[in-house]
Amino acid sequence: MSIISSKDLLINEQIRDKQIRVIGEDGEQLGIMDSKDALELAVQKNLDLVMIAPQADPKVCKIMDYGKYRFELAKKEKENRKNQKVIDIKEVRLSPAIDTHDFETKLASAVKFLKHGDKVKVSVRFRGREIKHSALGKELLDKFVEGVGEYGTADKSAKLEGRSMFIMISPK
Repeated sequence: MSIISSKDLLINEQIRDKQIRVIGEDGEQLGIMDSKDALELAVQKNLDLVMIAPQADPKVCKIMDYGKYRFELAKKEKENRKNQKVIDIKEVRLSPAIDTHDFETKLASAVKFLKHGDKVKVSVRFRGREIKHSALGKELLDKFVEGVGEYGTADKSAKLEGRSMFIMISPK
């Protein structure tokens, strides 16, 4: 099927042009003819005359079942929406003084998110004077990225914004 613009198409009596190029229902060229003759031809075949290329000179019309065409279009759109994958961003928060078991638990949840196909934002929140030791946060994030290395890769290096340092990890 040819590519047809998604705007509302002119059909049957809405087509006001005198001369149009007509394409049959099987895709064969029927040539340039008067719109009245083309409409008569479509009515004889119990189909609709649909303008598919209004920007062309002369304008191009196709003989087809317009209702069936609209149904197929709606069906395709629904199928495309169904196959669309929405990527969520999940966040895992750490602190610079995190214990090893807590770290492993956070790592496991990040791996679960990455396996599911979601991006993971890992952030280290600094409280009070912890901000002076931001190098510890960087080491922690590097260790985290190394831990999920099998399932995801870091988009950029760790970035400090305000009192938190974060890194984005995308699934492989």
